[in-house]
Amino acid sequence: MRAYTITVNGKAYDVQVAENDASASAAAPRIQSVTPVAAPAAAPAPVAAPVAAPAPAAAAAVPAGEDMITAPMAGKVMSVPVKVGDTVTAGQILLTFEAMKMENEIMAPSAGTVAQVFITVGQQFDTGAPLVQLG
Repeated sequence: MRAYTITVNGKAYDVQVAENDASASAAAPRIQSVTPVAAPAAAPAPVAAPVAAPAPAAAAAVPAGEDMITAPMAGKVMSVPVKVGDTVTAGQILLTFEAMKMENEIMAPSAGTVAQVFITVGQQFDTGAPLVQLG
């Protein structure tokens, strides 16, 4: 007999398992008994002091008349068919990226000129990362 302690979904169990003898099938050990074990008491989590909300970003971060296109989800850039200085129309594809094994496109929300491109082909990015700025 061998005794083990097994944890399932945070609850510990003492388990006794009979070893197979030479004539028994080695494929299936027999469980003799299962006894719940009292879990050790968890220390109470410290209470964090309230944190003041961060001040809103300054309006000057993006000059008036410019649109900052940010990532709606994390992904990897597959193509960027525009470059700085290109004139784009509303709905034109600014970049294609892969996320969750699907190909996705980011399109221009309005007509304008590409002021800045923050990513390159093959680059990984997180949700909210700046991708393209239109002027």
